[in-house]
Amino acid sequence: MKRLTIEQLLGVNKFVVDDEQAHIKVNKEICSRCQPKPCTFACPASLFSIKDEELSFDCAGCLECGTCRVVCPNAGIAIEWQYPRGGFGVHYRYG
Repeated sequence: MKRLTIEQLLGVNKFVVDDEQAHIKVNKEICSRCQPKPCTFACPASLFSIKDEELSFDCAGCLECGTCRVVCPNAGIAIEWQYPRGGFGVHYRYG
């Protein structure tokens, strides 16, 4: 059996993005002072990245695991995380 890549595995899930009320809000001012930026390598869906020397985040594709808030040295201040409203977020199709 062929092993699937992370992109292929994430592709079987369905993501319903809530454009009105994002479930994760990132304070870019606080994040700009964070040097290790553990969220960029800890997020299993690779949604945090550095673009033009600024932290970029895309909530589409979020697995709602909370890893970003656990590894963040400024958790609760830099990353505001809550579960999505009903009907939004990730819908796992297989498992």
